[in-house]
Amino acid sequence: MILVSTAENSSRDWRAQYRYLQYDVEHNAAENRGYTGGIIGFTSKTHDLLAVVRRYVRQEPRTPLARFLPALRRVDGTSSRKGLGRPFVRAWHRSARDPVFRRAQDHFRDAWFFDPAVRRARRDGLHDLGQFAYYDAAVVHGLDGLRVVRRHARRHAATPADGGTEAAYLQAFLKARVAFMRREQAHQDITRITTTQRVFLDAGNLRLRLPLRWRVYGDRYHLTQAELHRYRSTGRF
Repeated sequence: MILVSTAENSSRDWRAQYRYLQYDVEHNAAENRGYTGGIIGFTSKTHDLLAVVRRYVRQEPRTPLARFLPALRRVDGTSSRKGLGRPFVRAWHRSARDPVFRRAQDHFRDAWFFDPAVRRARRDGLHDLGQFAYYDAAVVHGLDGLRVVRRHARRHAATPADGGTEAAYLQAFLKARVAFMRREQAHQDITRITTTQRVFLDAGNLRLRLPLRWRVYGDRYHLTQAELHRYRSTGRF
């Protein structure tokens, strides 16, 4: 979660991202995903943000987000923000303090991205770095995109489960991932691969043993065992 947060939100503090919400300023309608929000970048164009809010409203009917459900249904599949705007942003920020809303975000992060990506990686015989690489691909491209990247990688290297070496397969996977990212205007910066995942791979750190040092979008990050322990205990690095 920390590694993905540095790429998605330029912050190690992934727990602070429950309140994140921003409208996409991309002018290309095909790339504009409307509002992007929450810990994993749910979007109003691709149904997942609507699913999060709908689940939360079922559990907390009096939430200030409830009145925006009709508007979210109308804009689903489009980049429109009609009926949303600043009142929606304020309601999202207010709701982000509610543990029930946070659990709704966690539910869809795990069900749609984390759990299936990690299961697939484990079946392919991958350790921590490979599991992270699959999860990050699912976050950016969805599970369908992950499957495409994996299919291209397997044309050039066998997974460990199929008798290949883990390092060789991950090199092929990251190469395929870079090619896939460059197809989309919004993902031209590939440092989440080149100066993060590939750095760990080149160091032979397949289990992501701490300490870790990486860069994303020119920003430098590090993580030590003491920092991780403190963050787990207090929520502060």
